[in-house]
Amino acid sequence: MGTFLETAAGLKPTLIHKSVSPQWLVRLKKDDTVFHGTGVEHVASAEHIKTKDFNKLDSVIIDFADHLVGYLSLDVHLRGDPQDAPAKIRFSFGELPFELAEPFESYKGVLSSAWLQEETVFVDVLPATLTLPRRYSFRYLKIELLDSSPSFSVFFDNIICDTVSSADETKIVPFGTKDEKLRHMDYIGIMTLKDCMQNVFEDGPKRDRRLWIGDLRLQALVNYYTFRENDLVKRCLYLFAGLTNENGQIASCIFDVPKPAAGNVYLLDYSLFFLSALYDYYIYTNDTKTVTELWQVALRQLEIAASRLDENNIIRDDKTWWSFIDWHKDLNKQAPTQGVLLYALCRAEMLAKNLNDQKALDLITALFHRALDGAQKLWDGEWFVSGENRQVSWAGQVWMVLGRALDGEQSTNLLKRLIASGTKYTGMATPYMVHHMVEALIQCGLREQALEYLNGYWGHMIENGADRYFELYNPDNMGESPYGDNRINSFCHAWSCTPSYFIRKYEAFFTE
Repeated sequence: MGTFLETAAGLKPTLIHKSVSPQWLVRLKKDDTVFHGTGVEHVASAEHIKTKDFNKLDSVIIDFADHLVGYLSLDVHLRGDPQDAPAKIRFSFGELPFELAEPFESYKGVLSSAWLQEETVFVDVLPATLTLPRRYSFRYLKIELLDSSPSFSVFFDNIICDTVSSADETKIVPFGTKDEKLRHMDYIGIMTLKDCMQNVFEDGPKRDRRLWIGDLRLQALVNYYTFRENDLVKRCLYLFAGLTNENGQIASCIFDVPKPAAGNVYLLDYSLFFLSALYDYYIYTNDTKTVTELWQVALRQLEIAASRLDENNIIRDDKTWWSFIDWHKDLNKQAPTQGVLLYALCRAEMLAKNLNDQKALDLITALFHRALDGAQKLWDGEWFVSGENRQVSWAGQVWMVLGRALDGEQSTNLLKRLIASGTKYTGMATPYMVHHMVEALIQCGLREQALEYLNGYWGHMIENGADRYFELYNPDNMGESPYGDNRINSFCHAWSCTPSYFIRKYEAFFTE
């Protein structure tokens, strides 16, 4: 295991820095055409901030004109009499305007309020150059002079964000589609991925900042068609392999600093996705050496999943395991996890054949037949049902299609019925799950429906003001959050970047 971590350490990337200046001074305004009903209007060029005197309780909102991940620095100057009190300054950062519409003190979510992006600084001696110590993910910056003295005012100058990413924009693979809507959708997907590419593939640069395998698997797919920073994928695979628990299970997330460490979350579906991520890596790199080294770790995830099957070869619907699948609060995970197991086994079979591992292939084939038998017992003739209440969910149908529990024609008809059912059954809550819906539609050759999801979901997100793709997006409930307050949601999130993968890989399919 130590060797795996040593390999990962040797693949640590060099971060690319770029200095970016703000463009506009803005004010918030009500705007029902954008996310959460809060937009901005330009007040002046950002250059005008150096002419503005700030006294106690004065504030300004600055627009950098694009989403950034990096470190803020600025100069603070004195006007008036000698400084007879400290200047107390608060900096608040927002990926979207609505995050700055209310004081962060009103936050009542379940995640730590420390993730809300703000910094309060006391400046005893002016003039001063401030470099804030934390890395922020933002487009909008609010500066407030909370307190000072009537004897003087302050003004700001040389506001700079030192952006960081391990993605080199000069290496983006050219893309030639003439469809402007698809090109814009692709661009935002690429930029979402870029901002999440740091020392590892982070899930979101604003909050968590961890390497999650569910996100990694999708980020890697986009990377293969854009930046091709394949050593970063390789690094992440070795980190997961080097930090398994005592049972050999892949942790769902990894902390990269101060040193690599496994998180305390072990999701059954995420563990299985290590195998599919390894398969994808092999397909796009042909790196047999890496896959061979990590092969036994991958196979162990199948053994762990097999131990969750009951006497009917169905994943037990109990509390001995946990899958993510989607954020939908009412979703039963049994049927979709059964589909994930089949999906992983299909990829394991192809890897075993390519590695000429007949022993593994025999085990995989036997387990696939068991899992398929269980899936067939969850089929009621019209839908795959899940749990003791026999829930019908979009996730359950989609993952069974992806796991090839039905033949091609049956799968196609199932997805058509599912779309026709509208909101009758338990739906999807995240771009992560919608990605898999699109993948299933493409697998079944349903071009128009897949394109409708790209335009109607990610395209709709753009229409509502997104310059990066969101962690969660429900067009019918803009305020939705799994955390109790959507200001803590991530509005640049790794698992949402996959329109770029679909548009590029299946360009002929979508533009025929």
